Amino acid sequence: MHLATTTGCYHVPTIYEVAERAGVSLSTVSRVLNGKSSVNKALKERVDQAVKELNYRPNSVARSLANSRTDSVGVLVPELNAPFFGDLMQAVESTLRAQDKHVIITVGRNCLETEKDAVDFLISRNCDALIMHAEALSDDYLLDLNQNKLPIALVNRKVDGLPNACITLDNEKGGYLATRHLLELGHKNIAYISGPAYKADACLRLKGHERALIEAGLSVNPQLVFNGNYSEEDGKIGLLELMARDLPFSALVCANDWMASGAISCARDLGMSLPQDLSIVGFDDVVFAHHVFPRLTTVSNPVADMAEMSAKYILNKVYGQDHNVQHCFEPSLVVRESTINFES
Repeated sequence: MHLATTTGCYHVPTIYEVAERAGVSLSTVSRVLNGKSSVNKALKERVDQAVKELNYRPNSVARSLANSRTDSVGVLVPELNAPFFGDLMQAVESTLRAQDKHVIITVGRNCLETEKDAVDFLISRNCDALIMHAEALSDDYLLDLNQNKLPIALVNRKVDGLPNACITLDNEKGGYLATRHLLELGHKNIAYISGPAYKADACLRLKGHERALIEAGLSVNPQLVFNGNYSEEDGKIGLLELMARDLPFSALVCANDWMASGAISCARDLGMSLPQDLSIVGFDDVVFAHHVFPRLTTVSNPVADMAEMSAKYILNKVYGQDHNVQHCFEPSLVVRESTINFES
């Protein structure tokens, strides 16, 4: 609530009033407002309380001019219409907004030239840093970007030379957990619909699937693997292609939930009873995994938590704040009704 003057106009509180209310110097207020970690905890609490009582809002334009920053962070995602990336953008935006920072979002579409154009656009907007879920850009390009242009944070990608800037998921373990679950249910003939081979997370998930089979004493049959493109349509095409190879399988692992959803839809169109005729496991645990029928057993991918950490890394790196940042996340199996015990 703003303070009212006798003229009936609203009084806008100033930094001087914050300092007076808190009983501290202007420089102390300035350090607190700019997220500096060098301020005594008790003094910081007094400033925060005064800011709250006065409903003080820092002049972001003046502050940006003073420190040569725009208080804006560019966000690059492959697409806008997938729940997975919606969760990522929401987490980044809310984390940064809580610190009076703003986001500018652009799309890369997993295309090298489009991703480069997107980065150039964000740089032209004078963003202070970039948070990216980028697949096509090379490691060398990202290293050069971070070293010579502006700080970056990467979600779900590991680049040697940028250990602190990468927020990753153990994708290999996730693929392993999906297949081990089916093996524990008694399935031995397990098909797999992979993501595209050029994506590191897809390769790691497939590697985990293969590790689970080998640990169980089973051979890895390439004919039971279909390379898709993380789309619902490829889940349908993949299931049809695997069935056309005329090799028996009682269970199917899909490298993301979109392809699992497509496979479920295709199986039902073919008159199959799920999960009696085919157990299916996905990956990511996106929101619709709760709503397909049968509800989808899947592997969690805490993308919102990872995105939050990427934003906190940028707040630390660029704005001098002091947040704890977790760099590697562990997946977990989420068991629902799309998988059952194998019965011969």
